[in-house]
Amino acid sequence: MDGLLTPRESAEFIAENSRDVFIDGVGVRRVAELLLAKAAGPELRVGAWKAFHDLNPKAADEAAVNWVFVTDTLNFSFWSESDEHKCLVGYGGKTYSGYWSLCAAVNRALDEGIPVTSASYYATVTLDEVRHILRSDTDVPMPLIEERHRILNETGKILLEKFEGSFLNCVRKSDKSAQKLLHLVVESFPSYRDVTQFEGKRISFYKRAQILVADTWSVLEGKGDGCFKDISRITMFADYRLPQVLVYLGALKYSDELLEKLLKGEMLSYGNRQEVEIRGCSLWCVELIRNCLLELTEKKGEKTSGEINSILLDYFLWDYARDHREDMKGIPFHRTRCIYY
Repeated sequence: MDGLLTPRESAEFIAENSRDVFIDGVGVRRVAELLLAKAAGPELRVGAWKAFHDLNPKAADEAAVNWVFVTDTLNFSFWSESDEHKCLVGYGGKTYSGYWSLCAAVNRALDEGIPVTSASYYATVTLDEVRHILRSDTDVPMPLIEERHRILNETGKILLEKFEGSFLNCVRKSDKSAQKLLHLVVESFPSYRDVTQFEGKRISFYKRAQILVADTWSVLEGKGDGCFKDISRITMFADYRLPQVLVYLGALKYSDELLEKLLKGEMLSYGNRQEVEIRGCSLWCVELIRNCLLELTEKKGEKTSGEINSILLDYFLWDYARDHREDMKGIPFHRTRCIYY
């Protein structure tokens, strides 16, 4: 797209022009050192996606790829107004919240015989059916149900028209290029176009499109159709949880004015300057952490379990944020309700 900055270019530009969000070099190094201890272990490998998450598919087949496509098509806006009132989904003897409540709901539907990962089904699924599939075990429904319904219909129809109903066909058209797949997704499916303006430039984050490429790489274990030669060009996925953990770890800092706003729980609209700064600076921050980590591993002659990319860092930090939820209670996340993250 003409004049549109890539997520990495967008992030660098935002970080250079940010007024309320700042990257702390000392904090960046500290996070890199925390990750250095994990560099040789299983957490920073492509296999971690399956090994550490019960709900993710264990197979590496077409059905698993279609599961990834549906969950990432709906992978947005799970934050709840309060810790006491949230959407929860029970599955397999456990209770899940946030993004995992969606995965649990998809798996529950499949167990009930609802073909929720089939494009021919969700292209015409009704709003009532979507409400049933994504039903919560509490009285708090999953946010933006109407939007989720609209996007399922829209995306299902396009998948049938352009890719014979299978996301694997879309993957195969990318010639094993993560960038090509990213652009194919963004061009084909409107709900993945996470694009806005900042300081007179058109910028992109492509949070869901990038996580879709990353999860496809992970579900296929980086092999066969998922052996993307340029996977390291995918950046982290700019959402609301990663900035929070980066602030907690001291790699990201907010101005007093912004911090006060977030502590009050004020909503930031999508494309608002401060919202863009939070997302852009967190993305650039992870790029800097990765660079620092690669330097540290080289210096120490550490053996890593393969190439460390921003995807693996994002997965790790996102899980870290969930594991340290109690410790992070005093650090606010930014509240933005939209379909892009």
